[in-house]
Amino acid sequence: MPKLKFGCKVLLLFLLGGAAYYGVETLWRGGSHPSMFVLGGVCFVLVGFINELLPWYMDLGLQALLGATIITAAEFVTGLIVNRWLGLNVWDYSALPFNFMGQISLQYFLLWIPLAALAIMLDDHIRYRLFGEERPRYCLLRHKIS
Repeated sequence: MPKLKFGCKVLLLFLLGGAAYYGVETLWRGGSHPSMFVLGGVCFVLVGFINELLPWYMDLGLQALLGATIITAAEFVTGLIVNRWLGLNVWDYSALPFNFMGQISLQYFLLWIPLAALAIMLDDHIRYRLFGEERPRYCLLRHKIS
């Protein structure tokens, strides 16, 4: 039964993250692609694991930086598969400064930092409210916030 509960929790988080990512991208770019739903779900689950694997007293800013790194790495791998290998051309950052292979860019990495912080807090509150996990608490610049 614990494995089933864990699987249901991860599936719910995946679906919520996928929907949120797809929605944000639709608002930002005016449209999206189904692969972005999958990428968003994976990113939300991975970023959500930060507080599961690392201590709560880790600074929220560092968690957000780590989250942005995870999202950017996932975006790069997805870009290689979806854009390069499958040729779907869902996005191309080649025209942006500081891009890498047109799949990731510094501009979007910086945008992922505050969005990762929001994702971390949303994941923690979902886990607390829906699954009875530990109450979220954070440190920001060495100050405790709840």
